[in-house]
Amino acid sequence: MGANLGRLLLRVTVGSIFIEHGTQKLFGWFGGHGPSGTGQFFESLGLRPGRRNAIVAGIAEAGGGTLLVLGLATPAAASAVGSVMVTALRTAVWRDEIKVGTGGYELLLLANAVAIADSGPGPVSLDALLGWERRGARWAAAALGGALAGSALAIAAGRQPAEASAEESASGQRGEAETTAATS
Repeated sequence: MGANLGRLLLRVTVGSIFIEHGTQKLFGWFGGHGPSGTGQFFESLGLRPGRRNAIVAGIAEAGGGTLLVLGLATPAAASAVGSVMVTALRTAVWRDEIKVGTGGYELLLLANAVAIADSGPGPVSLDALLGWERRGARWAAAALGGALAGSALAIAAGRQPAEASAEESASGQRGEAETTAATS
C-alpha cells in the first residue's frame, strides 16, 4: 500500500504543478501572463513565433500534467512535460552552458516525470484500470528520449521563422530602397 500511495502522491503533485504551469501560459491563471505575455518572453529566447510556442508549451504542460494526475498514457505524459522542461533548461536557464546551482526546479520536474514513467502510475490509475500500464527502464528511457527529441524540434522550429522573417525583412528593405531609388 505504501509504494502505491507514494506513486499516487508523486503523480498528483507533479501533474498538478504542470497543470498550473500550463494554464499560466494558456489562460494567464495562477499569476501567469497568458499566451501573449509568455509569447513575448519566448520571443526573447528565440522561440518564434512566441505566442504559438507559448500555446504549444501550455498544452504540453497542462495536457501532460492532467494525464499524469489521471495516470493515463503515463510514458507519453512524462515525455510531453519533460520536453518543456528540457526546452526551458536549454533556452532560459542554461543558455550558454550548464551551470551548477541553476535549473534545479526544471531539472527536478524532469527527473520526477522520468521517474514516474519508470515506476509506472500504480494501481490507482486509468492505465492500470484499462490494462495499459507501461513501466520500467525502457519506458523511462523512451520518455526521456521523447522529451529530448520534442525539445530539439521545438527549438529548431522556433528558430526557423526568425531566420525566414529576417530574410523577408531584408528583402522588403531592399525592395523599398529600389522603389525609392527608381522614383527619385
